[in-house]
Amino acid sequence: MGVDVHGTVTEGFEPVREAFARNFETLGDRGAAVAVYRDGRRVVDLWAGVKNIDDTDDTDGAEPWQRGTAQIVRSATKGVAAAVPLLLHQYGELDLDAPVGHHWPEFKAHGKERVLVRHLLNHRAGLPFLDRPLTPAEALDPLRGAEAVAAQAPAWEPGTDHGYHALTYGWLLDELVRRVTGRGAGQWIAERIAAPLGLDLWLGLPEAEAGRVGRVGPVEGPEPSGALRARPKRSVTAAYADPASVTRRAFAAISPSPDPNDPAFRAVAQPAANGIATADGLARFYASLIGRVDGVRLFEPATVERARAEESAGPDRVLIVGTRFGLGYMLHGSASPFLAPGSFGHPGRGGSLGFADPESGIAFGYVTNGFRTTVTSDPRAQALVRAVRSALAG
Repeated sequence: MGVDVHGTVTEGFEPVREAFARNFETLGDRGAAVAVYRDGRRVVDLWAGVKNIDDTDDTDGAEPWQRGTAQIVRSATKGVAAAVPLLLHQYGELDLDAPVGHHWPEFKAHGKERVLVRHLLNHRAGLPFLDRPLTPAEALDPLRGAEAVAAQAPAWEPGTDHGYHALTYGWLLDELVRRVTGRGAGQWIAERIAAPLGLDLWLGLPEAEAGRVGRVGPVEGPEPSGALRARPKRSVTAAYADPASVTRRAFAAISPSPDPNDPAFRAVAQPAANGIATADGLARFYASLIGRVDGVRLFEPATVERARAEESAGPDRVLIVGTRFGLGYMLHGSASPFLAPGSFGHPGRGGSLGFADPESGIAFGYVTNGFRTTVTSDPRAQALVRAVRSALAG
């Protein structure tokens, strides 16, 4: 028996509904939602399954996923957080080519005087890991993370190469925003982005909203085939397995890994990894970057171009495979395919995805409670992206 898919699609976007249903039937989704905007108007709004991963859809009393159900989106948080320094630049309050130490004097330690603001966004700061990882308890205090990255020596000469700052990105960006504005990134987003747009999206979950957020956990799915196949290269596998590698250390900057279902972890703002959103909140955010949504537009056209101009490309010191980054956003490529070459956005480890494509006017958001081992190219999200592409092709 197939899953009951709820919600609506505008005429022409029926392939997205079909692909969404198949994700439950063949790719292991248990609870998920997808939303798509085109030219500022919602054209896809779908949800299905159960709210909590430890429920099953044939268990008496299992709570169903509803339209307002939200989930932690892990690194898809980075794309939301990146909007803050870009907007501060747009408002004339932050120079992207200024040294970070100009705003944050303690950061200058260990030769980091030449680290520029843009290096924090394009993953060229050379600070993907901490020599002494934070414990989950320590990571609940964002100031501890900021102190740790300020005291950390770079792993390579800043600006000369790139490597994904999986967790340190959050502390770097959060403290920079705090030094410039007097507020952390989570508070700034709540006041200046989420409130004007009416987004169901939080960095630092308010207690009043906690009941809307489902429990997440691992799921298994069949091995993807054809275009979905994404077997890691041997060197990638070895890097993840080696405790001394830059790869392993980057993802272990908090060790052991925090429990994403822990209310204390959800309540703090870690702009690299613990944003919480509905699919609509994520898609609506990206729609506001490239056009007006109910009269509100965040990015001016020049800021859109700045966000998606290639800043880093090639073999990634952390992810090993070739990656492409603009300022805070991943760009369309083999490691993280979006809709089209001009798309920009960010996936979240485990499955979530948000992006915008200015040329087509498409903004996309997908969230799920079933985490798989994928870092950048989840087969469920990719199936939905292909369906959007098919719908646009007519």
